[in-house]
Amino acid sequence: MHPTIFDNPVFQPALRWASRKFLKMKGWQLDFTAIQGIDKCVLIGAPHTSNWDLPYALMLAFSQEFPIYWMGKVQIFRFPVRHLMMWLGGIPIDRSKSLNVVSQAAAQFNNADQLYLVIAPEGTRSQVDEWKSGFYHIAYQAGVPVMAAYIDWRERRAGIYTAYHTSGDSEKDIAEIKALYGDLLLRHKGNK
Repeated sequence: MHPTIFDNPVFQPALRWASRKFLKMKGWQLDFTAIQGIDKCVLIGAPHTSNWDLPYALMLAFSQEFPIYWMGKVQIFRFPVRHLMMWLGGIPIDRSKSLNVVSQAAAQFNNADQLYLVIAPEGTRSQVDEWKSGFYHIAYQAGVPVMAAYIDWRERRAGIYTAYHTSGDSEKDIAEIKALYGDLLLRHKGNK
């Protein structure tokens, strides 16, 4: 994987401090105990409802000291912000091309001692009924758990529900992963 801001010993302590201070000042309650002891996983972030999801996800990652990579549509990696987005852990995905992203992403786990790959399963900020299943197939091929992460804007809570180990039955497993979120997925994105 490419170098990111998480690899930079100059910025990391300051960003960790600033993120913790900001989240505490804003009254956020955090629960990331479920990820303790897990060095490799696919972190899904749902519901994806706002452009603010990425800055908050980065702050949460800094505050918890775990370096994330995240997948985003190639359009947000255009000039002049391409290098900045990649430095922040971004991996551009071009959905218009068949590039076997699942196999490539799964292979990255084999070459890493630690890897937290963040994916928004909805694939868009718009309300959708069905999740894209790429996150599931990456986790299954790599043999890593899916961690169900959340940002609850209304309650100012964020964290990770639990580790979910895929069985190969994607329909059943994705339904069970969605159930972890309870009513959070049903809330209208305007309730922040």
